[in-house]
Amino acid sequence: TWNPVVGCRRVSEGCRHCYAERMAKRLRAMGKDGYQDVVDDKGHWTGDVALIPARLDDPLRWKKPQMVFVNSMSDLFHENIPMPFVARIFAVCRVAEQHTFQVLTKRPARMVALLNDPLFWQEVDSWIDVYADNGPRSNGLIKNVWLGVSVERPENKDRIDLLRQTPAAVRFLSLEPLLADLGELDLSGIHWVIVGGESGPGARPMHPAWVRSIRDQCWEAQIPFFFKQWGEF
Repeated sequence: TWNPVVGCRRVSEGCRHCYAERMAKRLRAMGKDGYQDVVDDKGHWTGDVALIPARLDDPLRWKKPQMVFVNSMSDLFHENIPMPFVARIFAVCRVAEQHTFQVLTKRPARMVALLNDPLFWQEVDSWIDVYADNGPRSNGLIKNVWLGVSVERPENKDRIDLLRQTPAAVRFLSLEPLLADLGELDLSGIHWVIVGGESGPGARPMHPAWVRSIRDQCWEAQIPFFFKQWGEF
């Protein structure tokens, strides 16, 4: 994981038992940098985010190729993260081309807006020049960045349509915590599907039939299906 940003805000039912919120509460109590203002005294997200520029160049120092999950303690497309900072993160991903970066969001509308804006990519290229002499251009797509959306219930399926509108070499769905039968899914333009139940305190159950339906649809569409966990079922 790579967390150049910490802090978030609940946006849908899948956030009710957020693991990152619980972890942020502990890190705040431990006095860790960045966590003092992003959760309140009860351990709930405040909606604020903390930018941590000192962590931006971490992947550039990791020589061995890795699969890197970006912002496990936030959402890269949170409305309070300035566009230039998002561009800096994408620039590092482009320069650290030995790694594969996974970006998962519950805010695909902002993702679509940014990644289809030529000004955003100009900003990315300007930061590439900071991190590498004669660095590679982005050309509006960074092939080692996978983009995904979380979908927990049928009312969140519109996120899949927005993901399809986003330029990405690999698009993936994280159907977790799966809280209901999603019914028929349009998997066109999707390259990978993850399914998992909810875990941790107060976790809600996931019915096997919901999972089997998704598995069968992935089989028909010839899309890789990864079953992550049952959770508390």
